[in-house]
Formats: sequence, C-alpha cells, structure tokens
Amino acid sequence: MSTTEALAYSDDPQLVRAAVEVVIPVFNEETDLEPNVRLLRRYLDTRFPLATVVTIADNASTDGTWVIAERLSQSLPGVRAVHLDEKGRGRAIKHVWRESDALVVAYMDVDLSTGLDALLPLVAPLLSGHAEMAIGTRLAPGARVERGHKRAFISRSYNLLLHASLGSSFSDAQCGFKAVRTDVAKSVLPLVEDNAWFFDTEMLMIADHSGLRIHEVAVDWTDDPDSRVKIIRTAVDDLRGVLRLMRAGIRRRRRVAFSRYRPGPVSALSGQMADGVVR
Repeated sequence: MSTTEALAYSDDPQLVRAAVEVVIPVFNEETDLEPNVRLLRRYLDTRFPLATVVTIADNASTDGTWVIAERLSQSLPGVRAVHLDEKGRGRAIKHVWRESDALVVAYMDVDLSTGLDALLPLVAPLLSGHAEMAIGTRLAPGARVERGHKRAFISRSYNLLLHASLGSSFSDAQCGFKAVRTDVAKSVLPLVEDNAWFFDTEMLMIADHSGLRIHEVAVDWTDDPDSRVKIIRTAVDDLRGVLRLMRAGIRRRRRVAFSRYRPGPVSALSGQMADGVVR
C-alpha cells in the first residue's frame, strides 16, 4: 500500500502523544471536511478534558478533499492528515489505529451525525479500565435519532440478523462512532479482513466472541441527507460479510488474546488542551 502522510502535529513533539486519537475517514468530502473538522477541533479544545489528536484519513479521494486535509493539518494545531491510495473506510481506520500511540483510538463520521457530548462517555470506560471497546448506539433507550424510516428499518433488521446468525450481544453495529483501547485495537485489527463498510461489524464480532467488554453509549443522531453511503450496495456487502463469518465459524476460531487494563493515576490520563496544543 502506498501511503503519504502530511506532517500535521506542527513542530511541537508533545503533540504526538495524546489520550485519545480521533480518526475521521473521508472519501470525496471537500464540502463538509473543513467546517466540520474546525467544529470538532474547537469542541475538543474548549469542552473536552483529555488531550486529543484529530486525524483525517483520506482514502483515495478524487476531488479536493486531500488538498483541504493538508491545509488543515498545516494550519490547525491538533490536526494531522494521512492519505491512502486505495479506497476503503475500514482500510483508512486500520492504518491510523495501527500507527497510533494514543491510549485510546476512536473514529467518527465527517458529517458529525453523532452529538459530540457523547465522546467523553464513549472513551471514559476505556481509560478507567471498565471496558475494552465502546460504541455509540441509536437503538438503545435514551438515544435521540432523526433519520428516515427506510434507514431505520434496515439498521434494525441488520442488527437482528447479527443476533440471530452470529449471536452478537451489542445493539448497533453500524453507528459511525466507536472507540477502542489502542493495545486491544492492535490485537484485533490483524483478524479483521474487511476494509470497507463491514469493517465495524467484523471487528465487533471478533471482540464480542473474544470476551472483550463492549460499552454502549446511547447517542443523539441526525442523519446526513448528503451521505455518501449507498444503502443497497452496502446492505449487500454486509450480508456477504455475515455469510463469510458464518462459514468461517467466528465463534470457534476468530478470537483475540488481550489483557485487562489497570489504569494509573487519573492525572496521568488527563492532558489539558490550550489553544489546540496537547500538553
């Protein structure tokens, strides 16, 4: 895989180390990228108590997305950009997560469909040692969701299928809002074959059947009317992925070894943000 990385941590070597690295995978998102990354970075700088880095992971965009990503990485402290020559949301997330030295890695969609106040509840159980993985869910009590009936029906049907066919214990495989303890991610990712939209489901199924604790956060969610997701094609690819896992016997074979996390003092985890720079 040919990969080009923009130097986006600025000149501050401290910016390389963060409690949380948030990945935003993008493909042809030149319209939404800059305003939403600036909104996210502003939120993290002013309202989020942990040191963070935002990584834009461009997977083979053909419009002006990469030019914008480079500009943001060079002008906005706490933002970096990575370009991959091959498409695939899962591929982009995998690449950044494997290279991360943050304590926790997360990802969210560029449209910021999930309310950002859910980010701290998402990562806190990972840093405290109460879970190894965390997901946003639109299907649990307390979630507030604005989306079309068609998408809602497909999502509920898909998750019911996962329960019936693979014995999943989580409620929402496809919500674009997830976090993993970094050491756990590096153990799970080599077992995840899919590099596209089924990536989430496969990662969760491996985690689930390995005994990892998956924390769920009910989220506020507003569908993006300009979403790049092709519903029918994605549904077909997901069904193929489910069949592949069933044939592979994921319950018996696809397990990952991991260790329970014992957190150090809270102060060691709570890097403070000032003017967008990790201290």
